[in-house]
Amino acid sequence: MMQRILDCTISRSPHIVETLRQLVEIESPSTEPAAVNRLNDFLAEEFARLDIQVERIPVPNGGDVLCARYGLGNRPIMILGHLDTVWPLGTLSQRPVRVENGRLFGPGSFDMKGGLGVALHAMQALRELNVSPRRPLTFFFTPLEEVGGKAYRDRLETEAQRSQCVLVLEPPMPGGAVKTARKGAGKMTLRVRGRAAHPGLAPEQGISAITELAHQILRLAGLNDPARGVTVNVGVIRGGLRSNVVAAQAEAEIDIRFPTLQDGQQIVAAIHQLTPVLEGASLEVSGDISAPPLERTDSVVALYQQAKRVAAELGFDLPEASTGGASEGCYTAAVGTPTLDGLGPDGDGAHAINEHVLIASLPQRTALLAGLMLTL
Repeated sequence: MMQRILDCTISRSPHIVETLRQLVEIESPSTEPAAVNRLNDFLAEEFARLDIQVERIPVPNGGDVLCARYGLGNRPIMILGHLDTVWPLGTLSQRPVRVENGRLFGPGSFDMKGGLGVALHAMQALRELNVSPRRPLTFFFTPLEEVGGKAYRDRLETEAQRSQCVLVLEPPMPGGAVKTARKGAGKMTLRVRGRAAHPGLAPEQGISAITELAHQILRLAGLNDPARGVTVNVGVIRGGLRSNVVAAQAEAEIDIRFPTLQDGQQIVAAIHQLTPVLEGASLEVSGDISAPPLERTDSVVALYQQAKRVAAELGFDLPEASTGGASEGCYTAAVGTPTLDGLGPDGDGAHAINEHVLIASLPQRTALLAGLMLTL
């Protein structure tokens, strides 16, 4: 059966490429709800051709969530993707879609319209072969993944909790490795208050918030633990009023990454427990974990092993990898649902001007997703 699926997706390659071109040419930045909904309109029409009904879920200040269901019964397979890209309207006029050296270039092609195209054509391949998945399917495509997606997170987590597993259409690591682990992330801010004074006339009366912040930055750097995969990065600092004033306030924006939720909680606690070095200075910490990690649990490994077996039947190896970036698969994994990420087509250049998809990977990844839909 797997060879029949692969033969079908290979024969459909020109159609898959054309669908990807159409998807990329419907620009859909997170910040433009009407643009995202134009992509929703296109996808809803494509699902309708497959006799799959679509629910559009309005999202405040965003495009709609698209939720399409196939089949009846409990514990569906959830197929998770996002509609939005990081590219503003008008990017396409500067970098139109082009095919060159076996690659399709275009803004949003790799992250992650290639995955959306794979999902549509995986379903189409099963229809053409007149075979049906063992379980019902829920396609859940979101409009604000690139900017956090808080407005629909409860619905996302509820859909995940009622699902048997989640297959995430994010791009793989370059080379095709799926993602069995992702680091969690957090955003925090450290604010320092000191006391202003004239640095020439009465420097002893001042308490430099900038000097205090410098001490704290060194402490924050000491929280890094490369062996455990924990990173604490001070990426932005602000402070002071003028060079001839002892700074009364300063602040730092901090990014944290961690492989397990426990690691994240420990780092957040350590930052909250920072104490001033300079007498009279005070500290204020805000922020928390913004995305949980996708941890490589036994259930995730079992799901990956199934995907690896399907890939082997299709004639290729399927490596696994971990990554420091978060995705909405982190939220589905955090509620306890086995989640396999990175099932989109191979390529490179996410969020970069060289963003592209390897055309040869399109039928292969389409067959992989179709095989998983059929056998899980």
